[in-house]
Amino acid sequence: MHAHLIAPEIEELVAGREVATIREVIEDWSEVDLAALIRELNAESRALVFGVLPKELASDTFAYCDFETQQELLHDLAREEVAELLNEMSPDDRTQLFEDLPANVVQELINTLSAEERAVALALLNWPEDSIGRLMTPDYVVLKRHWTVAQALEHIRTYGKDSEILTHLYVTEHGVLVDDIHVRELLLAQPETYVEDIMDYTAESLLATDDQETAVKEFKRLDRFALPVVDRDRKLLGIITLDDVLDVAEEEATEEMQRFGGVSALDETYMQSTILELFRARAVWLVVLFFGGILTAAALTYFESLIDRAVILAILLPMIISNGGNSGSQTATLIVRAMALGEVTIADWWRIVSREVIIGVMLGAMLGTLGFLRIVIWAWLEGTYTDSTLLIGVVVFLSLTGIVIAGTTSGSLLPLLMKRFGFDPAASSAPFVATFSDVTGTVIYFTIASLILAGVLL
Repeated sequence: MHAHLIAPEIEELVAGREVATIREVIEDWSEVDLAALIRELNAESRALVFGVLPKELASDTFAYCDFETQQELLHDLAREEVAELLNEMSPDDRTQLFEDLPANVVQELINTLSAEERAVALALLNWPEDSIGRLMTPDYVVLKRHWTVAQALEHIRTYGKDSEILTHLYVTEHGVLVDDIHVRELLLAQPETYVEDIMDYTAESLLATDDQETAVKEFKRLDRFALPVVDRDRKLLGIITLDDVLDVAEEEATEEMQRFGGVSALDETYMQSTILELFRARAVWLVVLFFGGILTAAALTYFESLIDRAVILAILLPMIISNGGNSGSQTATLIVRAMALGEVTIADWWRIVSREVIIGVMLGAMLGTLGFLRIVIWAWLEGTYTDSTLLIGVVVFLSLTGIVIAGTTSGSLLPLLMKRFGFDPAASSAPFVATFSDVTGTVIYFTIASLILAGVLL
C-alpha cells in the first residue's frame, strides 16, 4: 500500500462525506499504513479519517505518526476527541509525545486526561529527560507468591488485556519486586502449584534514574523483550519494553554517526532541522578542522625550500599524506564502535595501541611497496629513470610506512584519550583524525626526504 497514491482518492471520499466507504477502504489496514496515510492527507481529511477509526486503533495509529503529524492532528481534532485519544495511548508513547511539545501545550493536554491517567503521566514526566523512567509503562501484570497457578492464570485472563507485554509476570511483596516469572513456567505447571514454588528470586531489573543507554546494554546482555523498572528500594515502578529500547539505540547510533562525521548531534531529523541549526551543527567542527589545515600549511611553509629544490616532492605529497588520514579514520571508526559496544575500555589502551602499531607496520609496508613500485616503474616506462629515482622510491616507501603507523596509532589513541578526559569518543571524528594525520604526515614525509635526498636532489 502506497499512502501517497491512495491519499487523493480518500480526500475525494471525504469531500463527498462518504464515511461508510472510507471505513470499508481502511478497515483492514495496519496502524503503520494508517499513520502513513494520515501524514499524506490534508487537514480536513486527516481529522475525518482519524475520527472514523475505532478508539483502540486510533490510539495505536497516533503512536505511529511522526511528531509533526501528531501536532497537526491535535490541532484538527475537537477537544473531547483529544482527551479520548490521550487517555487511550500507552503511557510511554504519551510521554514521548509530551517531551517534544512546548510546556504550555503539555499542560493543556495533561488537563484533558482523566484523573487516573493524569497521575500516571505526571509521574512519568517527573523523571530526568534521558532516564529510564521516561521510557517505562505501568501496564504490566503483578502476581502474589501465595497464589496458586490456577489463580495466577485467572488473574492474567482478567487483567492481561491491559498489559503491554505478557512474556514475563512480576511477583511483588508490599510493592517491592521479588521475582519475575516467564509465562511459560505458569502454563507448564500444575494448577494447584503455588507461585512461590516456581520462583527463583533472580529478577533482573533497571533503575529508573539510570541513563537510557544502560537499558540498551542490559537488553542486549539479557536478550529480553521487557525488563522491570525499580527505584533504589526495589519498589516496582513499571516496565520498559524492547520497542522503546530500539528507539533509544537508533537515536544513539544516529548521534554517534553525526559526531563521527564532524557534525554536532542534531536534536531533530535532517528535514525538521532549520538551516540555522544545520549551520551551527557543522560550523564548530569545520572551524576546528580549518585551524588544523593552517597547521598543515605551516608545516609546508617550513619545508618550502625543499619543495623549491625538488618539485617532485610536492607532486607526490597528496598520495603520501592521504594514506595517513585514511588509515587513522579506519582505526578510529573501529575503536569508537568497539567502545560503544563495550568490547574495549580505557584499561585496554596498551593492547589496542600495540596491535595498531603492528597493523600499521603491515599496512604501511604494503602501501609503501606499492608506492615504491609506482615511482620506479612509472619512471622506467616514461624513460625518465635516473640515479635519484631509486632514492625517491625509498623516500616514498619509508614515508608511507611511517605515516600509516602514525595514522593507526593516533586513530586508536584519540578516542581513548577523549574518553579518559570525559569527552565523547565519537567527537574524535574521522575528519579530525585525518587533519591530525595531514600535519604529522607532512612532517614525516619531508623529514625523511631531507635525510635521504641530501646531497642528491637537495
